[in-house]
Amino acid sequence: MRSLEIYRNGIFAGHLIEENRTQYIFRYDERYYINDTYPAVSLTLPKTQQEYQSEFLFPFFFNMLSEGVNRELQSIQLKIDEEDHFGLLAATAQVDSIGAVTVNPISEE
Repeated sequence: MRSLEIYRNGIFAGHLIEENRTQYIFRYDERYYINDTYPAVSLTLPKTQQEYQSEFLFPFFFNMLSEGVNRELQSIQLKIDEEDHFGLLAATAQVDSIGAVTVNPISEE
């Protein structure tokens, strides 16, 4: 299991969890979820429910990844399997991402 903290404009919004390569969970943080002034992380993950589950990496997070040659180069330089979308997201979306959302990997203990 791997986890990422998700931030929107620097505010902790929730956790993205990869149980395995076919089970993903996005869970809004309780404080973020109940605060009506904080917007949803994305239109596809509205604050109408606190937890979302998917058999694949949620499209919103998948679309934060580079494509084509850039993804291939990142994969080689970071020594991450090009098909490990979660791993690439963790390694490349911590800072300087397009848009308001960034991630912070949670170390496994």
